[in-house]
Amino acid sequence: MQASISIISTVIIFLLMVKLHKRFPYQFFMPILTSSIIIIAGLLLLNIPYEVYMEGGRYLQHLLGPAVVALAYPLYNQWEMVLKYKYTILSGILIAMVSGLISIYTLLVIFKLDKELILTALPKSITTPVAMQVSETIGGIPPLTAVLVMIAGFTGALLGSVVFSIGKIESSISRGIAMGSASHGVGTSKLVDYSELDLSIGSLSLGLSAVIGAILCPIFAYIFM
Repeated sequence: MQASISIISTVIIFLLMVKLHKRFPYQFFMPILTSSIIIIAGLLLLNIPYEVYMEGGRYLQHLLGPAVVALAYPLYNQWEMVLKYKYTILSGILIAMVSGLISIYTLLVIFKLDKELILTALPKSITTPVAMQVSETIGGIPPLTAVLVMIAGFTGALLGSVVFSIGKIESSISRGIAMGSASHGVGTSKLVDYSELDLSIGSLSLGLSAVIGAILCPIFAYIFM
């Protein structure tokens, strides 16, 4: 019964937030953000443990895999373009991952955070399932890593278009690499507002960032921590 309530309430809230976003198409009314806020607030106000909610939420969580796989469709449609710029894309993703590791490490060291928290934050630009595994491997706190991954995703989705506008970034490849390698699934989903090519490059960057990040994070942690 509790599982059914969790699933139904989550779906209803999300659909309502989709309608709200269509009525008021502002960045801060993004359905995945507003839905998350409402659900979290509801759990806190009603004093419902997270474990109880996840009795049904875990079934929705299982759909994350097929949703990510579905991103391969626009990638298939733009495959010729991807092959044409393969070296640009690969080098861009690699630079983005290295820059992300250096920047978060430097920032947290400046603020003198504990080693465990630094290790927790290093995988924040990798998609959640991989990030949690990497965090556990290098000695971080996987649940907290998942929260930081979500924050990175929401930040990219909310501010990505602003950065593109200020920086006058009009290249689909540049936008796709930036979102996919820094803000994973949530940020990549916003690329649908631009073009299918943006979404294709973003989904490719998301997948490759997970692979490259899973390799670079442990090496970076071993060298600098």
